[in-house]
Amino acid sequence: MALKNILVHLDNSHHSPARLRLALNLAQSHQARLTALYIISHPYYEPLHVGAEADTARIQADFNGIIAAAAVKPELLTVDTNVAGVSATDVVNLHAHYCDLVIVGQTEPGSSDRNTPADLPERVVLGAGRPVLVIPYTGSYTTLGNRVLVAWKTGREATRAINDALPLLAKAAEVNVLLVNPAEAEKQDGEHICAHLACHGIQARAEQTSAVDISLADMLLNRASTEGSDLLVMGAYAHGHFGAYVLGDVARHVLRHMTLPVLMSH
Repeated sequence: MALKNILVHLDNSHHSPARLRLALNLAQSHQARLTALYIISHPYYEPLHVGAEADTARIQADFNGIIAAAAVKPELLTVDTNVAGVSATDVVNLHAHYCDLVIVGQTEPGSSDRNTPADLPERVVLGAGRPVLVIPYTGSYTTLGNRVLVAWKTGREATRAINDALPLLAKAAEVNVLLVNPAEAEKQDGEHICAHLACHGIQARAEQTSAVDISLADMLLNRASTEGSDLLVMGAYAHGHFGAYVLGDVARHVLRHMTLPVLMSH
């Protein structure tokens, strides 16, 4: 798969412009089409359209300024949830169905942005049917994917994630595959997935480690920091909970405490 059609979600947060700049650089690197999606929602406790026009005008002005000197000229798509008749999350997931990659921002605790649901990243990972690149609200990321850490545990989710990440891995200078607490029968799995990546011209190194006094999620984030990784690739396990699907503890912890961009696939 090649990245030829990218969707980036914009919102009213302070880190939204940086997310657009990263998406522009990614689209240029992969010669991809880019669509920026801004959603107008109406909290039930506010009169209709209060502040919406000003927010939309500011987003449009920021968008025009950022893309002015860019080689890629994306489209800005504005959707009003009252007109669409569905939630903001449903709007993102619907448009994600027609792209190769969707980019969203990490939820910032205490953010004043009322247009974006707090669980948007989780709901998009579960519902988009596409790889989701989540960008932290702290830090500065204009590029990513030079040094990639892949969290590997043989199964559907990790397999989907590494396949979705192939276009990014192909451009990486370094790819490390990490197995945490592998069972005896899984200890050769790292070599197997590295052999598969080699078939795509990607040279990767497999490593095993143990997490005893630290959670699996913190082990991944700590290792990414130690290795200077600028992208974490991982599968997102989900399970049923009172009739709905929710992400597993590892994925949810990473979404809350991420310190680098994370590509998740479910």
